[in-house]
Amino acid sequence: MAARVLISLEDVSVKFGGKPLFEDINLHIAEGEKICLVGKNGAGKTTLMRLITGELETDSGKRFALPTLQVGYLAQTINHNPSQTVREFVLGGLNTTENLEEKGYLADMMMDPLELTASATLGTLSGGQLRRAGLARGLMAEPDLLLLDEPTNHLDLSAIQWLEDYLASYRGAVLCVSHDRAFLNAISRKVFWIDRGVIRTCPKGYKEFDAWAEQIIEQEVRELQNLQKKVEAEVDWTQGGVTGRRKRNQRRMSELHRLREKLRNDKANYKQTKQTISLDPLLPSQASKMIAEFKGVGKTFTRDGKVTPILHDFHFRVMRGDKIGILGKNGSGKSTFLKMLVDQLEPDTGTIKRGKSIDFTYFDQNRVNLDPKKTLWQTLCPDGGDYVFLGNPENPRTQHVCGYLKNFLFDPKIARDYVGTLSGGQQNRLMLAKALAQPGNVLILDEPTNDLDMDTLDMLQEILFDYTGTLLLVSHDRDFLDRTVSSVLAFEGDAVVESHIGGYSDYLAAKTAELSGGTAKGVKLSGNKEEPVVMAQAPTPAAPRPAPKMTFKLKHELETLPLRMGTLEAEIAALKEKLADATLYGRDPESFDKAALRLNEAEQELEQAEERWLELSAGVG
Repeated sequence: MAARVLISLEDVSVKFGGKPLFEDINLHIAEGEKICLVGKNGAGKTTLMRLITGELETDSGKRFALPTLQVGYLAQTINHNPSQTVREFVLGGLNTTENLEEKGYLADMMMDPLELTASATLGTLSGGQLRRAGLARGLMAEPDLLLLDEPTNHLDLSAIQWLEDYLASYRGAVLCVSHDRAFLNAISRKVFWIDRGVIRTCPKGYKEFDAWAEQIIEQEVRELQNLQKKVEAEVDWTQGGVTGRRKRNQRRMSELHRLREKLRNDKANYKQTKQTISLDPLLPSQASKMIAEFKGVGKTFTRDGKVTPILHDFHFRVMRGDKIGILGKNGSGKSTFLKMLVDQLEPDTGTIKRGKSIDFTYFDQNRVNLDPKKTLWQTLCPDGGDYVFLGNPENPRTQHVCGYLKNFLFDPKIARDYVGTLSGGQQNRLMLAKALAQPGNVLILDEPTNDLDMDTLDMLQEILFDYTGTLLLVSHDRDFLDRTVSSVLAFEGDAVVESHIGGYSDYLAAKTAELSGGTAKGVKLSGNKEEPVVMAQAPTPAAPRPAPKMTFKLKHELETLPLRMGTLEAEIAALKEKLADATLYGRDPESFDKAALRLNEAEQELEQAEERWLELSAGVG
């Protein structure tokens, strides 16, 4: 039995300031679907969610929803009463006022993993805590359709994992906007892609999206090439003798003008799709070899009479060129460590020695360095003028502010607009533009990925990979950590801090091995007991054993693999030929999607078959 459609948008158009944001879009969300919504910052993801909830009216088209449909929405801005308690706010997510106390256990189930204090008033919460309270409230109602706008912002890794598990078993439909690739890979089974005012639907989850989108772009290239040829053919036909045949050929001349206009628009749209943030490599000023050394550092905090240990006998060195990922639960000591590093906070015990010529640049997740009443121009040129100073302050390069804004995908026309008019993602992009103009020799980024689109994340990953200065990155984005850092500093709570080589995946593998009785390949840097810091030793590898004799089953597999590879190669060639048809997507989008996805699967199967054949040929069972 097919799932019921919960909501549909048909031929919907929306304009802002007379400029179309969406034109004739169509989408359908059915029961139980798990969908992620992707698109560049400013593409209209939040607007689309407001259309789905009915909060925003369409300029044209129709919105259909089941009469009994219940929609839950976690927006980026949480409307709240500052005097209300967290428990009252979370229980307010229920659609009934009956037996609220009996539902208290549900509220506890939501609040505990999100580390919320039930008795706290909303006015005392930080922005991150308020977002978590909003998430608990949205989940509380268990609506038919749950809309989540950046739900992982301000969540630590354990809370993100809990949310992934919760959504995996959630019976309702989910539409989620997130920058966290690992999170989207785990929860999504379909993708809505907002692309230049239209919505394209990938029928599989985010894991398959990049390959599918690349096929769409390749199809556009083929269509552009065919249209270019058609225009050139029309131009050739019209040359010579046009004046004498003007009247009877006006229709064909009009067709030529129409084709030229379409070609210009299509090329502009294609260029917009392929547009990415461009920035010269960051060139930090020189720094001493040792950035900072912590010797026997201790730190505690006292709140409401309760002493919370942050660091105890902490020994650690930050060296020039280190790329350190910092992770841990909220309140475990990450911000305290950074404040002591930049000399904004003194340790209770121990000493911190800092190197000479240290130039810190700090990216703050709360955007405190952005003044909403200033323009983008004033933000990037605080001392006036028309040029942004880039690189080493002692010998900077300059670039006109409009050109620099364009590098970060801002339309130069909005250079005089106020910062307060920007979306959350655009504000983060502006913060990056400001921080990366003069990154110094020590770059500290505190949750830089919040609200950013995937294109900006890809740019930031490339910039940080090539950065030759020292990087300290606080993030709960697992994929981003894996792509950017070479070591992890894990704040485990209760003053326990460990160092691990590699990214988040390496840290997770070490902790998994430790829990299963193995040995974690890490260094304990801080703890509650006076004990020496010891590098855990990896187990001694066993002496190699001779390879076992190949069984009949493995021999058969080795003999049949070439036939399998040949079949896959033929299928791949046929699929590529089918996708080369420039009219296929316009005629039969479903057939195009199936062929594109199957091509990706077949290429992966061929690669696996070739690797297996090499293993068996080498005598590996």
